[in-house]
Amino acid sequence: MKNTKSFTPDHRDITKQRTTVQVLVPIVLSVFAMYLTMGIALGSLPGFIKNDLKSGNFIIGTVIGLQSLSTLLTRAYAGKITDTSGANTSNRYGVFIVLAAGMMYILAVSAAKITFLALGLLLIARIIHGIAESMLVTGSLTWGISLLGFQHSGKVMTWNGIAMYAGIALGAPLSLWMNAQAGIMVSFSVIIFLAGVSWISTVTLPAVPVDPSFVRVPFYKITGKVSDQGLALAFSSMGFACIASFIALLFEEKSWNHSSLGFFCFGGFYILTRLLFSSYPDKFGGYKVALVSFIIEIVGQLCIGFSVSGWMAIVGCALTGIGFSLVFPALGVLAIRKIAPQMRGTALGAYSAFFDLSLGLAGPVAGLIAGWLSYQSVYIFGAFSCSSAILILIKTKSRNP
Repeated sequence: MKNTKSFTPDHRDITKQRTTVQVLVPIVLSVFAMYLTMGIALGSLPGFIKNDLKSGNFIIGTVIGLQSLSTLLTRAYAGKITDTSGANTSNRYGVFIVLAAGMMYILAVSAAKITFLALGLLLIARIIHGIAESMLVTGSLTWGISLLGFQHSGKVMTWNGIAMYAGIALGAPLSLWMNAQAGIMVSFSVIIFLAGVSWISTVTLPAVPVDPSFVRVPFYKITGKVSDQGLALAFSSMGFACIASFIALLFEEKSWNHSSLGFFCFGGFYILTRLLFSSYPDKFGGYKVALVSFIIEIVGQLCIGFSVSGWMAIVGCALTGIGFSLVFPALGVLAIRKIAPQMRGTALGAYSAFFDLSLGLAGPVAGLIAGWLSYQSVYIFGAFSCSSAILILIKTKSRNP
């Protein structure tokens, strides 16, 4: 591998003494706008497919899930673009691609009377939307870390995570309100507007130079280097997926009230934890933060799994949100430390792919468990999965003390 020291820019020179806030706010706004578009789509599509296109649950699930599959399959390409053309370029590509997705959604609504055509356009839109997510998020994370330096990588990942979850959490109810007030066409038109917001928010940030002479490492080798942290992330993400998929059904089965409060407490405590402790992965190290996070998440999953009342399950949701909140940045700090700065985009793409894979597998596996046993057994499975993440983390620590 060539010596790249002369090509590695000093982030202090690039930012021209910009503060952390001056870099983070534009990046976070760009990501927030992107995930608002995802929330709007998630809030609008099920009703449109069921009521306007007269299609069933399988079609709804296929259309919704296609975006995650698209994101997973394009992580490697997004990392390559980020490392070879620049993080700002990857971010810009994501903006323009989500703009195209918004246009495809509008075309699908316009073709609602021709069901197969509308569904075809929706499938294309979801694929495009997934590519946009992969490009913009990989670019944004790498851009922020490059401008602020590795010592702030945990903070960059933490605040981007807040933007992601807040965007989805606000986008879905916002779309339902807009659909009721003005129709679904307005909701999808807002996606185009938000693409512009995402672009404008980062227009003043400086680009980060790339090293054209750097000898790139194949994606599969980068994946291998971050696989320990990636697998720990994947196992710990099961609890989140179980709450997202089955908490409402658990409350319904038990005739408990306030299932929506479970979602609210998970999301609310997730965001609150990130707001209060965003500096912890950088300050105390990824290993310690991840270990404590896993323990809290296990306690939360067990509270739900053995709950005797709705309030006990809600407490479990809150604890799961607290525990899961810092897992991604804590493990991410450990992962990207192994990779040269010139390959940071590829490393983040490979690492994030484990999260995508986890969400794709968790639903079917948890569904089988719920069918064989009970909904509460799903959360015992979530606790077991998180315990597996602890074992992986300890094993990794013993190999790299």
